[in-house]
Amino acid sequence: MSHLEESLRSLSLDYLNLLINGQAFSDVTFSVEGRLVHAHRCILAARSLFFRKFFCGTTTEAASSGLSPVGSPSPPSSSSPQVIPVNSVGYEVFLLLLQFLYSGQVSIVPQKQEPRPNCGDRACWHTHCTSAVDLALHTLSAARSFGVEQLALLTQKQLASMVEKASIEDVMKVLLASRKQDMHQLWSTCSHLVAKSGLPPEVLAKHLPIDIVAKIEELRIKSSLARRSLMPHHHHHHHDLSVAADLEDQKIRRMRRALDSSDVELVKLMVMGEGLNLDEALALHYAVENCSREVVKALLELGAADVNYPAGPAGKTPLHMAAEMVSPDMVAVLLDHHADPNVRTVDGVTPLDVLRTLTSDFLFKGAVPGLTHIEPNKLRLCLELVQSAALVLSREEGNANANINANVSSSPIYPPMNEDHSSSSNNTNNIGNLNLDSRLVYLNLGASASGRMGGSRMDGDDDNRHGSQGGGCVPTMYHHSHDF
Repeated sequence: MSHLEESLRSLSLDYLNLLINGQAFSDVTFSVEGRLVHAHRCILAARSLFFRKFFCGTTTEAASSGLSPVGSPSPPSSSSPQVIPVNSVGYEVFLLLLQFLYSGQVSIVPQKQEPRPNCGDRACWHTHCTSAVDLALHTLSAARSFGVEQLALLTQKQLASMVEKASIEDVMKVLLASRKQDMHQLWSTCSHLVAKSGLPPEVLAKHLPIDIVAKIEELRIKSSLARRSLMPHHHHHHHDLSVAADLEDQKIRRMRRALDSSDVELVKLMVMGEGLNLDEALALHYAVENCSREVVKALLELGAADVNYPAGPAGKTPLHMAAEMVSPDMVAVLLDHHADPNVRTVDGVTPLDVLRTLTSDFLFKGAVPGLTHIEPNKLRLCLELVQSAALVLSREEGNANANINANVSSSPIYPPMNEDHSSSSNNTNNIGNLNLDSRLVYLNLGASASGRMGGSRMDGDDDNRHGSQGGGCVPTMYHHSHDF
């Protein structure tokens, strides 16, 4: 990070602290859903033309946006600040609006796994569920009402990302909002998604106005004609491949909607009746990232998904993703169904390497890149689970190799006394190296690391060891060794 970027970031945080500290130097107070919000007129006026006009006494825009100051429309005095009711937006959205005005940045996605309206999944990450889409739509409406166009553009981009994985019902809600707000790019994205959904016009008519349904059908016809016009008559098989790809894409979207609603039975029917390939559809990867532990477990118990299937150019398995998410529940259920803790990506990274890197970043940098919040106990538990599984596999492989060697070899371990001394020395060295390598692997997996940790504990560890023998953080995880 350059010096200029760090200065701007520090400035942004300083202004945001003014908002967080509440009444410190506040000269204006808003009432939103019965809760008071303290702010600063100079900052709001500098960042928003609406607030500038409002504090100067222009009430026309205030009435349209739900701001109705009590008493005289003149600006309140600094000695007795007025309480200004805000009726058009909710408390959460109003705070997001102020946070953006103060700092120039805001996260519109709700906190992961927090209880939310319209979302019954307690383990939901709220990246594209109905609750997340509703919050983004309300924030967009507020940004437009208060004239904060930068926030409106940011929210549009967030919605465009959400609808790619959202349910078709939520996509249609965003479609209606994009039409109302004249957001052409978002309208185009949503209309194409609805057209690809395969829902018949009579179903669309229950959720959308007739003129929009007509445009969706027109879009479908144009899309079909365009595909046909681009294909020579002697290449009709290419058209068939395109149609098959569209059908497969629709099938995957239906599968994801079923997983989002915890309907694993529907996924089972798709596997049995429609020939859905769960590995090619990355069903398990999607469920680990977006669904609950129960859904992932039920999906694994179908027996139709490879728990170690590598996805994408990087070749990440579901266990890699669970480790990156620092989710002990996901790590545990995957290991219970024989996920391989030693499987490597294209770059040679194992799930254990991922957790060691995260732990190193947390201990020495105080933060983990890409994760805004991380719980030390969850990180430690994930590390212990994967270490234990890797250690068990290492011991099983060692025992298996020992049994094979015992059955195959009928010669004594040590060479006869009359053989060449150099040969005996070489064999002895090999045995010594084998024992040394075994000890290094054992130490590297953290089996005896608790006594060497010293003061390097994560916050909240204390003496809580989860009942494991070497429950602390391992010293070797700071070096990210890939030698074994």
